[in-house]
Amino acid sequence: MSCADFLTSRRSIRKFMQEQVPDDLLWKAFEIARFAPSAHNRQPWRFYLVRDRSKITRLAELHRWSKPILNAPVVVVVFSDASISPVSHIVDGSIVATYLWLALHCVGLATVWIYTLENVEEIREILDVPDNLYPIAIFPVGFPAESPPKRPRKDLKDLVVEV
Repeated sequence: MSCADFLTSRRSIRKFMQEQVPDDLLWKAFEIARFAPSAHNRQPWRFYLVRDRSKITRLAELHRWSKPILNAPVVVVVFSDASISPVSHIVDGSIVATYLWLALHCVGLATVWIYTLENVEEIREILDVPDNLYPIAIFPVGFPAESPPKRPRKDLKDLVVEV
């Protein structure tokens, strides 16, 4: 598969098989994601791997769009560390989250990006993380139980501005 085909084949998956996710696939995805670029190569991120069903249930109750978390066998929360990179941690964390999203697709797993920006304190409390860690994304992870079609994209003429 070409790189372009790989990137355009990724879908946001909200329904998962209940089959357990093998650790080797998760760790392969983490291995790939850790090669994301960051300012000054500080790598200000942490991946919290959540298997505890009570924590997963609480994360699924964060907001109306977090419901897919409940059906996932495992959840990964990506945090950026403001103490390591005070100026660029959110950008760096977003880059590594995108790498992880694609790495999960690469190893045959499925996910959807669950936003965290309005629930920072709740997420910290649920996972008992310190204040220097900022939640960037929550990824419910599993094998896909759906195959959604490609969604329409805006025309390039509406997105690219030549100056």
